[in-house]
Amino acid sequence: MGVISSKWKTGVLLAALVLIAGALLTFAYTRGPLAPPRVQLAEAAHADLASAVFGIGTIEARLSYAIGPTQAGRVLRVHVDHGERVRSGQLLAEIDPVDLESRIGAAQAALERAKASVVMAEAQLREAHSRQRVAAANAERYRELAARGFVSTEVADARQNDAQTSLAAMEAANAALHGAQSDVERSAREHEALVRQISNLKLVSPVDGIVIARDAEPGSTLVAGQSIVRLIDPSSIWVRARIDQSRAQGIQPGMPAQVVLRSNPGSAQPGRVARVEIQNDAVTEERIVAISFDAAPAAPSIGELAEATIQLAVVARALAVPSAAIKMVDGRPGVWQAIDGKAVFQPVGIGIQTLDGRTQILAGLEAGAQVIVYSDVQLTRGMKIRVDQMS
Repeated sequence: MGVISSKWKTGVLLAALVLIAGALLTFAYTRGPLAPPRVQLAEAAHADLASAVFGIGTIEARLSYAIGPTQAGRVLRVHVDHGERVRSGQLLAEIDPVDLESRIGAAQAALERAKASVVMAEAQLREAHSRQRVAAANAERYRELAARGFVSTEVADARQNDAQTSLAAMEAANAALHGAQSDVERSAREHEALVRQISNLKLVSPVDGIVIARDAEPGSTLVAGQSIVRLIDPSSIWVRARIDQSRAQGIQPGMPAQVVLRSNPGSAQPGRVARVEIQNDAVTEERIVAISFDAAPAAPSIGELAEATIQLAVVARALAVPSAAIKMVDGRPGVWQAIDGKAVFQPVGIGIQTLDGRTQILAGLEAGAQVIVYSDVQLTRGMKIRVDQMS
């Protein structure tokens, strides 16, 4: 009996071990590491796709101004500071004129002297003209008297010479008048240039704007073109967003957009595409799109980050699948399908992609086709798979 009991126990133990091993193998090949990878499926279906593109950008001003002198000088006064709103024509800063006012006085005196010279030259011309008329009349009269024999030919020739001399004197007086007038014009231009130069030392705002920087203080010496203050036109505020080149096709000026500022993430501000720049960023493969606000921010923060979403045209009844189902295999886009328990790659033509995770299928699939949207491992052609759930 003892031997039988021992054999029975051994048999039971072996049977149990076989069952456990079988269960472990079954689990390994069905649910464990040796099991086919699990996949989840989705159905290709028609839907209206509201296409949109997303990009990150910064707030900038389309119209910005650097206000500074047109020639080297020393800053005399600065009347505005960072953050102040200014009006068009408002005085912003002044440059020290040094001796410019004295030079203007000297130029004014030179102009008055030139004008006096013109008056004198006009009087001399009138005198010369009068002398020439008298000399010409005398020369004519003596020529007639000489022809009648009342005076000698020598006397008549002398009077003719006097007429020629007076004519030359009149021409000289006329030339002197033109020279004096030219001096007046030159002196006037020099005076005007100095006046304009001193007016340029008073720097005024070209627009209604906001001061964004004060770059120099009184006493600073600046070169021509160096800014004292910089300001922007707040009505020209926009966002320059960077859009992936692969998704930038179709963006046109006037398209609606939404802008979310970093400082106010809970609110989207409406706007429109103002400009699509021709020059792309070859390094990041992005295109620059400028988006203007429908209502400019009351307190713009230049350089602030912003998220921009541009609404493209709606495609009605487009065949679409989840974007997660689109894979690239051998450089071609396509989807994986579960056919007879194996993974099969189906190349497709794709169109627009929406921000809610759907991609338009242009070719390669029919409505109702099942595609794999998730798998435990990277799929390969012919791999055995197990459908986990339908979605």
